[in-house]
Amino acid sequence: MKYYVLTLGCQMNISDSERLKTVFDHMGFVQTELEEEADILGVVACSVRQKAIDKVHSRIHLWNKWKKDRNIITFATGCLLPADKKKFLKSFDLVFETNDIAGLPEMISQYGIVTPAGLNHHHEQKEFWDIDPSYNSPYEAFIPIQNGCDKFCTYCAVPYTRGREVSRPSDEILNELDRLLDRGYKSITLLGQNVNSYGLDKTGNELSFAQLLEKVGEKGDQSEKPFWVYFTSPHPRDMTRDVLEVMSRYKCLAKQVHLPLQSGDNEILKKMNRKYSLEDYRKIILDIRELMPEATIFTDIIVGFTSESDEQFENSRRALAEFHYNMAFIAAYSPRPGAASALWDDDISQEIKKERLHILSDVFIKSAGEFNEKLVGRKIPVLITGRSRDGKKYSGLTEGKINIQFPGEGEDRIGQFHQVKVCESTGLSLTGELVL
Repeated sequence: MKYYVLTLGCQMNISDSERLKTVFDHMGFVQTELEEEADILGVVACSVRQKAIDKVHSRIHLWNKWKKDRNIITFATGCLLPADKKKFLKSFDLVFETNDIAGLPEMISQYGIVTPAGLNHHHEQKEFWDIDPSYNSPYEAFIPIQNGCDKFCTYCAVPYTRGREVSRPSDEILNELDRLLDRGYKSITLLGQNVNSYGLDKTGNELSFAQLLEKVGEKGDQSEKPFWVYFTSPHPRDMTRDVLEVMSRYKCLAKQVHLPLQSGDNEILKKMNRKYSLEDYRKIILDIRELMPEATIFTDIIVGFTSESDEQFENSRRALAEFHYNMAFIAAYSPRPGAASALWDDDISQEIKKERLHILSDVFIKSAGEFNEKLVGRKIPVLITGRSRDGKKYSGLTEGKINIQFPGEGEDRIGQFHQVKVCESTGLSLTGELVL
């Protein structure tokens, strides 16, 4: 029997789907990329964005049509708001929390599908984090270290979809890292909704986030093979200097920081319940620049939040220009059911939101281009991640996650580190030549 999984949303959902795949594989099912040939069709959904939920409704409408002609089972899991979950219960055969993925064999057995492999797995039920993932890539992987959110930003529904913050035991994290390094993985990302809040729910009984990074860094020093470790997404409120100091000391800890700003205006930040000021945020940026001068910095920005004035938007524009980001993920505000701001007026027009988004995009593209220009002429390590269809060009990522393309024929180098000389900056990306 074959299964198909549609994964929507953030990297946490991608990581969850890798564990979901393991459960199916252990039951003896075969994954397919073709919906029309699957016996089990499912989605790892995301209630955080309406577009993702709309896509789920579109798929289940189609899948339920197919049920008239053949026997299929449908399921939904992932980040689900109670309102979305209630709707899904009427249209999907199975709706369950990601933490219940290990119990999938028993759920499916209710439909008369029980394989010998499935029976064996039923007697070996594991906690969600104990499931060894079926990673999507042979050289890049995610390690979930924390789940949930205690911050309750007024625009965000995550605390209502993922629950409160829970830290994974550090020995499990380090063991998963060891397994990945033994398999030769090159790029590993530590994941959490507020990844640098790690350990705060277990004060006195667990490592802090800085201490966890130190353990990871020590493994890098002991390894004969190079690898890069990233983490996402941190919250500025919990970004302490000791985390940045550890990052600066260890070669394997990638010099790349994703630090969501969301707004450059203190009144809007307060309205968002972000619990830091622009001045607090600026100090973190200055610490990064001091300790890791060549680090790349990514951010998230929301434009058109409830009642955002022209002056408040201008404060965001100035902040974006001041902090010289390498990448900014800019989103026009839209209210989400369950979030506090859903009860407020969404009083900024779509036209104004779109205009503000374009203005901020121009600002960060300019600063990113200036950073990239400084790399021209340098030889830098690159993780090769892809190849053109004609086999004549490679694409890859620098340590700072800047895209680079360069000519390359002959042997397959995907998943390998290579030195590349940067020849040109093309705005947000680079072009270069392989150094042999």
